[in-house]
Amino acid sequence: MLSLSCPGVSMSKKAFDSGQLASCRCSWPGARAAPRRQRTPCVCFVASPATQPGLAAIDVPPQTIVTTASVPERISVSSLLEVVSGDLLNLNNNLKSVIKDFASGEIKQASTLFDCDVTLDDYLLKSYYKTASLIAASTRSAAIFSGVGTTICEQMYEYGRNLGLSFQVVDDILDFTQSAEQLGKPAGSDLAKGNLTAPVIFALQDEPRLREIIDSEFSEPGSLGTAIELVHRSGGIRRAQELAKEKGDLAIQSLQCLPRSEFRSTLEKVVHYNLQRIE
Repeated sequence: MLSLSCPGVSMSKKAFDSGQLASCRCSWPGARAAPRRQRTPCVCFVASPATQPGLAAIDVPPQTIVTTASVPERISVSSLLEVVSGDLLNLNNNLKSVIKDFASGEIKQASTLFDCDVTLDDYLLKSYYKTASLIAASTRSAAIFSGVGTTICEQMYEYGRNLGLSFQVVDDILDFTQSAEQLGKPAGSDLAKGNLTAPVIFALQDEPRLREIIDSEFSEPGSLGTAIELVHRSGGIRRAQELAKEKGDLAIQSLQCLPRSEFRSTLEKVVHYNLQRIE
């Protein structure tokens, strides 16, 4: 973030015109120009006409920093803050949206427990609220702070949204395919609570018996085990795997707005790593 902690110090008009916009956390010994070896390195938010804004470590020359008393025409703190105020507002709105989504997701899940009529769209919306919203807001926030345009910010949001949905579907598959020791909780625990996830929703389309068991809220001994077996037998897990891959592919497609680089490659690897959990 942009913050000034140099009392009585501001950027000169010349420095601003040359594209050097910085916020410094440094100790300034006085108005006199210090030798080069005494320059104070600091982490700054830099905006240059030739490069995209971003975080950079720079060595601030004393000639560009002067006391407020020596320069009548200077850049004020309020002027500097205006540069990032729009970005900070967007980030604040992102955070508010995530908090609201968390609450909406919990309410939606609680209102559809043991509801065999829940649709795949209902499930994906709940998954967005509870998981993907946070990841999408995070990736969009990173784009906002990098200073890229609105189009790329929205593509990074789509990357995070689809990555989050893919992640949630994978987690819900593992609830049926891993042991209690691997999961750290009983297998099928979501189903036992009446939380119907992608594998179950797909299985319900082909297994009428599964609907009867869920409607009874597993009142009969061994009925939960039978329900889990039906989910496996119906192909619900396979179709959920296809859904997870579909969302992962969409996430990677969103990255085409970025130039090929090690950073883009890393974001792609995150998607692949998530899908490897169910291979």
